[in-house]
Amino acid sequence: MKLNIITPDATLFTADNIHLVQLPGVGGSFEIMSNHAPLISVLKEGKIKVVIKGQDPKFFDIQGGVIEVLNNKVLILAE
Repeated sequence: MKLNIITPDATLFTADNIHLVQLPGVGGSFEIMSNHAPLISVLKEGKIKVVIKGQDPKFFDIQGGVIEVLNNKVLILAE
């Protein structure tokens, strides 16, 4: 699964071999894995957890944002 985390200032993170992304949704935390159904959702302030196979998880603090999931591509527009 491909992931892009973009802020108004720059691309914060990009990778092609993502196993799992955990996100702070306004209705509660949720996770995205490979072959997830298409989704658009609003994010609240919190941490994004990114798991890449064979590596330690990476964490990113956000103030809010929006996520789009489509065809094994995850785009996060974060504040």
